[in-house]
Amino acid sequence: MTQQNRITKDFLESEITNVEYQRLSGTITHCTITVKNGFTFTGESACVDPNNYNQTIGEKIAYDNAFEKMWMPYGFALKQKLAKEAE
Repeated sequence: MTQQNRITKDFLESEITNVEYQRLSGTITHCTITVKNGFTFTGESACVDPNNYNQTIGEKIAYDNAFEKMWMPYGFALKQKLAKEAE
């Protein structure tokens, strides 16, 4: 699962099986990250003026927001695994 009992960015990236983006209402970018077990993480970005919309920037921010949500559940799973091993 990890190197030396820690979650790494490389490990989390290796768990990703699919990334999808959707542009909603002209100003919102939605990102869905699917991982190996089928669970999904979502993130969004938005701009105020549709004339300022930049797809590349919107997708990066939405992805980063979805990716950030992966740390806590994977950290929890690692802590649970370590606790069981310590019993």
